[in-house]
Amino acid sequence: MAIISKAQIKTIRSLQMKKFRDEMGLFVAEGDKCISELIHAFEPVCLINFFAPEIDASLCYQADEQQVSQMSSLRTPQGSIGVFKMPKNRSIDSWVFNELVLCLDDVQDPGNLGTIIRTADWFGVRHIVCSSLTADCYNSKVVQATMGALSRVQVYYGDLPTWLAQQTCPIYGTLLEGKNMYHTLPAQRDGKAILLMGNEGNGISQAIRPMITHPIRIPSYPQGSDTSESLNVAIATAVVLSELRRPIKN
Repeated sequence: MAIISKAQIKTIRSLQMKKFRDEMGLFVAEGDKCISELIHAFEPVCLINFFAPEIDASLCYQADEQQVSQMSSLRTPQGSIGVFKMPKNRSIDSWVFNELVLCLDDVQDPGNLGTIIRTADWFGVRHIVCSSLTADCYNSKVVQATMGALSRVQVYYGDLPTWLAQQTCPIYGTLLEGKNMYHTLPAQRDGKAILLMGNEGNGISQAIRPMITHPIRIPSYPQGSDTSESLNVAIATAVVLSELRRPIKN
């Protein structure tokens, strides 16, 4: 196994910035578990302190603790680092779907986005459509928070208002003035639908609120009591997806 070079360390460090990720078409994952998940969905170009029998040994390098620390974006590096090719751009212009899709309107916190991707994976949502201002799913913090879920959930970016305007399926959107979701979500939960979640501070933007066919809210408990103004967007996404996936008893 070859020793990592100073030039390679510099390149991997630069991938912490979106500009260089986009220029090189590469992103970084850290930790054996995350790398093991992603290696089946993305093409590896460099693996540091990680080896699997099915991997070309020429892609594997050794690095000491100090070198790993120089390349890592984590406060406590996990020892292994993987560099992967980003997938080619996925166009949503002519995309046809017949399932539940999650849409994110300017979710900007990388930790929230990573948690949402991981949550979508748990609830069987395989496609997420994001506005152009939503955090980059290949940001190192996002990748780590997904815990490998990026290998199963495809994330698209595009003009969200234009794309939503073309859809004819039910669009559920979380709004403070929406109807109690337990009284609003349909008895038949399978099939084509969109769940729209908004920005951490401003919620769903005014431009796309009119496109929501079913405005919903997660009721606080007990009703009418003093409580927090809203839920964290990642937590709210988990609550709504759990309800959408709940089997209906006859």
